[in-house]
Amino acid sequence: MTGPLESPLGRGINFQINVPRIAPIIAALREANHPLFMEPETMWYLIDEDTEAGVQQFLVTDPDGYLVRFQESIGRRPTRS
Repeated sequence: MTGPLESPLGRGINFQINVPRIAPIIAALREANHPLFMEPETMWYLIDEDTEAGVQQFLVTDPDGYLVRFQESIGRRPTRS
């Protein structure tokens, strides 16, 4: 939850954008002193019983309150037992 569903509108919506690299976006946001909603993290998501897809991702809130998740693919790997 980004906050109560009141003005500014856009709270409660999460947009996901796949990008080649998240580092330049993070650098630009930090240069502009724009805070990150969630610091960069590495996550692995189950694709099927044998495969996980990895991403590096972070979240930022835009001026209208929309939550934007930027993701960079780090590949796939066999599912851990």
